[in-house]
Amino acid sequence: MVRKPRFPRFYRNLPCQARIFIVYLLMSRSETMVIYEDIFREFQKKKVKYVLVGGIAANLLGLLRSTADMDILVEMSNDNLRKIVVILTNKGYRVKQPINPMGIADNKIREDWIKNKHMKAFNFYKEGGLEEVDIIIDSPVSFEEAKKSAIRIKSGDIILPVISIDNLIKMKENTVRSIDRLDIEQLKKVKKLRKI
Repeated sequence: MVRKPRFPRFYRNLPCQARIFIVYLLMSRSETMVIYEDIFREFQKKKVKYVLVGGIAANLLGLLRSTADMDILVEMSNDNLRKIVVILTNKGYRVKQPINPMGIADNKIREDWIKNKHMKAFNFYKEGGLEEVDIIIDSPVSFEEAKKSAIRIKSGDIILPVISIDNLIKMKENTVRSIDRLDIEQLKKVKKLRKI
């Protein structure tokens, strides 16, 4: 018996590209999406406090954007960061810097990295693959602010907290990358379409 995926109520109002991406996310058997699905499942199981931002969030909000990395805003408590490090390292992710990744879960070490090393994000990657997870540290939108207006997208038994369009625009306005400028333009169009 084939189960039809259940889509969130707002799905009908999304542009075609976003619906295609959601179906891809739900039904994909590619290694990247399966691995991220495992991470989402573990985050949910361990009650990790996070919000999806970046390219995956943009796709889930209605853009069609090529991306392989997962960007997240997280509650910056030692306990929450410890859960994230354990989940990612257990899934085979490592850090590029010659450091112990558990250092991010220690207030003193984390503050030193932010102040003295100018850390803006903390990157985990999978060797030999395209999979990367970036914990965004320096953002004009705090985790708490993003969490308040996050959209919850249900994919099977997984609930994905996705940053709101307004907050994603706010984050992207803080960068100088041309892809972010294009994303802002497209996100504003999606927002306008949703109001129609």
